[in-house]
Amino acid sequence: MATRTESKTEVISTGTVGVAGLDTHGLEPRKSVHWNLSPVQLYERALERGEGRLAHMGAFAAVTSPHTGRSPGDRFFVKESLTGDTVDWDSVGRPLSEEQFYALREEVIAFLNGQELFVRDARAGADPDHVLNVRFVNQNAWHNLFAYNMFLRPTSEELAVFQPEFTVLHAPGVEADPRKHGTATGTFIVINFKERQVLIGGSNYAGEIKKSIFTVLNYMLPDQGVLPMHCSANIGSDGDTALFFGLSGTGKTTLSADPERRLIGDDEHGWGDGGVFNFEGGCYAKAMRLSLESEPEIYRATQMFGTILENVVLREGTAEIDFDDATITQNTRASYPLHYIPNAVFPSRGDHPKNVVFLTADAFGVLPPISKLTPEQAMYHFLSGYTAKVAGTERGVTEPEATFSACFGAPFLPRHPGVYAKMLGERLQEHGSNVWLVNTGWSGGAYGVGSRMKLSYTRAMVRAALAGRLDDVAATPDPFFGLHVLAEVPDVPSEILNPRDTWGDGADYDAAAQKLTAMFRENFVRFGAQVQDGVKAAGPK
Repeated sequence: MATRTESKTEVISTGTVGVAGLDTHGLEPRKSVHWNLSPVQLYERALERGEGRLAHMGAFAAVTSPHTGRSPGDRFFVKESLTGDTVDWDSVGRPLSEEQFYALREEVIAFLNGQELFVRDARAGADPDHVLNVRFVNQNAWHNLFAYNMFLRPTSEELAVFQPEFTVLHAPGVEADPRKHGTATGTFIVINFKERQVLIGGSNYAGEIKKSIFTVLNYMLPDQGVLPMHCSANIGSDGDTALFFGLSGTGKTTLSADPERRLIGDDEHGWGDGGVFNFEGGCYAKAMRLSLESEPEIYRATQMFGTILENVVLREGTAEIDFDDATITQNTRASYPLHYIPNAVFPSRGDHPKNVVFLTADAFGVLPPISKLTPEQAMYHFLSGYTAKVAGTERGVTEPEATFSACFGAPFLPRHPGVYAKMLGERLQEHGSNVWLVNTGWSGGAYGVGSRMKLSYTRAMVRAALAGRLDDVAATPDPFFGLHVLAEVPDVPSEILNPRDTWGDGADYDAAAQKLTAMFRENFVRFGAQVQDGVKAAGPK
């Protein structure tokens, strides 16, 4: 451990200190600064500071109320010379002026200067040709542990010469003034590509930290010829790579953490000339109703020292974890390093994918549980990005509701969706990847009437698809979406494969299907001028 004393401010710095000091970011802290502490050291400081509790079996439990999910309406991009013509302002980019950014940064820096600080130097991107050095300056020790878990961890030798290329100033104790700073509320996530800085305040929800850097990479990597993707990825015994696209709650983490396959990563990846690579060094799994029987790898990771349990209820007296208790939120989370999954791949890279799976949680109960897509259908459904927001994932969402999120990740895509769709289409064609649409949502009726598709059935369908056992199965196109309904899937009851057959009244199904197809068509109008006729025709009839 290296120790450095700053005579100017009489600040004691502990840990491995890089060559670039905090003055690089305009900071002149007046209290202790802890650099790159180990998980044990961060536990000690977090517990001493009352930031959370120690759970049975050793995980660290933190509560982030009132913010227990992302705040997409509070995320902004600074509009300047670099982003002016490249950010899709009409879709996802709430603009903030440079003057508003600097005024807000001044208050963030003033606040952090008066805090005990925790600094983490980390990396994003497991491909050495596309890695980004990121520095996190945290107000809280447990948030610094989150950054340790979620990002790639440099060696001590690498830390000694570390030069940050992007910096996150994380100050949940700061509230913005909408009239002064141009924000919507007191909460803010502001990305400035010109300054290469992120400001986060007004929310303790840790997911904002990782998603901010994911958004940064989504903007930067296309210029490097890399497709950034909101997806999980794993590898089979034959070395075949599979990708799983989908919004939060659709099953990316669950389905990719398969004991029969090796995990590359659970949320964020790039697809470049050399194949697929993970952005992260950890997993951020949904924990509501988690069980050893259904998700053994993830469950075991939650029992380990170093794991962060976010908004998970602990039983009084024993501190045992109650994964079924949604008192705080439905969006309970577990953050842990990737190596806590026993079959993880290191380094976190894979070949070009043989199979690509689009996951949707259909709240209408209309879509078939699995169907193979034509190239044109693949592009249509990638641009549509249909799913249902799951309760608790975002503030104000208390039950699933239908949504369309372009490229299965619109909140994190600063550029126009057409940029990412074009890159995906080119890669699918070049490498001949199979594309599947899998409905992990409702069957036998819409939300409130039908039931959620059983995980065991979804696993069986996905495993059969990745193994090539569905390539020659007979299929019939459904009359509404043109999706091919399979006649049989190993280990799955045939009566659930055609969604209309699972409804008590076929006329009710037809009405729901017509309603959903209308929503698809209405949503896709905005892409009409940018896609080929074959892609337009691949949508619902």
